[in-house]
Amino acid sequence: MTLPSFGSYQGGAASFDSDGIERASLAFREPVHVVRDPQTGAIGVALGAREGHGPALPLLATLPPVYPEWLGDRSFQEAHRVRFPYATGAMANGIATAKLVVAMARAQMLGFFGAAGLGFDRVEREIDALTRELGVGVRPDGGESELKWGVNLIHSPQEPALEAAVADMLVARGVARVEASAFMSLTPSIVRYACAGLRRLPDGSIARRHHVFAKISRPEVATHFMSPAPKAMLDALVAQGKLTREEADLAAHVAVAEDVTVEADSGGHTDNRPLVAMFPIITALRDAMMAKHDFARPIRVGAAGGLGTPDGVAAAFALGASYVLTGSVNQSAIESGLSEDGRLMLAKAGVADVVMAPAADMFELGVKVQVLKRGTMFAPRAQRLYETYVTYPSIEAMPPEVRARLEKETLSTSLDAIWAETQAFWGKRDPHELEKAARDPKHKMALCFRWYLGLSSRWAIAGEPSRKLDYQVWCGPAMGAFNDWVKGSFLEDPKERNAVTIALNLLEGAAAVTRAQQLRTFGVPVPSTAFKVSPRRLG
Repeated sequence: MTLPSFGSYQGGAASFDSDGIERASLAFREPVHVVRDPQTGAIGVALGAREGHGPALPLLATLPPVYPEWLGDRSFQEAHRVRFPYATGAMANGIATAKLVVAMARAQMLGFFGAAGLGFDRVEREIDALTRELGVGVRPDGGESELKWGVNLIHSPQEPALEAAVADMLVARGVARVEASAFMSLTPSIVRYACAGLRRLPDGSIARRHHVFAKISRPEVATHFMSPAPKAMLDALVAQGKLTREEADLAAHVAVAEDVTVEADSGGHTDNRPLVAMFPIITALRDAMMAKHDFARPIRVGAAGGLGTPDGVAAAFALGASYVLTGSVNQSAIESGLSEDGRLMLAKAGVADVVMAPAADMFELGVKVQVLKRGTMFAPRAQRLYETYVTYPSIEAMPPEVRARLEKETLSTSLDAIWAETQAFWGKRDPHELEKAARDPKHKMALCFRWYLGLSSRWAIAGEPSRKLDYQVWCGPAMGAFNDWVKGSFLEDPKERNAVTIALNLLEGAAAVTRAQQLRTFGVPVPSTAFKVSPRRLG
């Protein structure tokens, strides 16, 4: 097939061999010309000015520069005033530390603090620290700090009062961005946060003070966030004094979340969905919801889960992602709240070294999280606890041999000792849980088993040596893919891994992969090596 030309190229030497094509492909910040050899018909590339004194070659295409900043939807950078379409997710229990969030903000990217699983006082202290380092997220007049950052708000069906209290604090402290995770439907807390501060500008448009990043993996959940908040919920919030009448009225004209992150096969809470299957469904839903509600403000769809290599990030942007959000790979970074032992375990993980295990926060519902399998016995031990929970109505109903084996082989301590610690914990955090346990012996058993599930992640954070086999480390297959990609490079060493370097290398690599694919679509015989970009020291 002879491709038509639209002019001629005379700028100088053109490359028709694999090495030259690869070099031109990697120079993605320069315009590249696709040319044809009139003698052989071979297709090649050339860099530099089109006009010159070289031999005239038929010009098939001229491609403009590719920049990492341009890979996503420009409205993402405009709305959030960041340089790159990239965010780091809120790994729970403070694993996504304030230090990590600060590093991302200073690199002009977004980071979310991992508030899930932490007590109210700890979350408050961390927000104070972020405010001191980066400035208050948003002032009452709508002005924002120069550096952008956010905090996680996780749905807590077992602790609705804590969820509501954290949401109230996020509003009071001027936190401008929230990553909403594990929500199955809307709750008053997330609606209150999303709608507080809505105001009408002089030109008639609606401005919002708070931005919700809704992490979803199912269309029915996405529908809730892509719709206006329910009127009954808004009216109730007005009656409680948590929204003004004007805010509630304006809420009818905006989506609860204008950044919706499709979470594919990831660490932690996940439905294990393939990104290429789920993402187009959510973008089609977004288009339908925009038309249905006639929103003036755009809804962006981002991608998360499985993004551990430049190829994966480039694929997400090729699907139409407005931004990407990474998780597992940042857990191995030096800013992560995970212990050094935990980070070393992650650095050895392969793509198949993950498994699903019962979740601490939704244990009774049978909800699972994806965790690291290699080097830890957490997953089979947690599964044994769940099987015991569904089999027996109470601790006292267990056969003595079952209880003894559980205490020796799974919990490594007695259930009596666990219950004493559990009572002390819930007595401070939420005494209603103890009241419920007094009425319902099965709930008492659940609280005891959640002791192990909750502490196992904290042992991994603290690096408790006696509990190394019990470490619960949230991890998706992206971690193994990342480790394979960085093998032989400076990033193979966990001590060299920092979140900004990881981010910049993923984005730079994605830009290179995007350029290589562009050239391929114009008939250039791009070698496979052009799609493999090794990590470099950037930043």
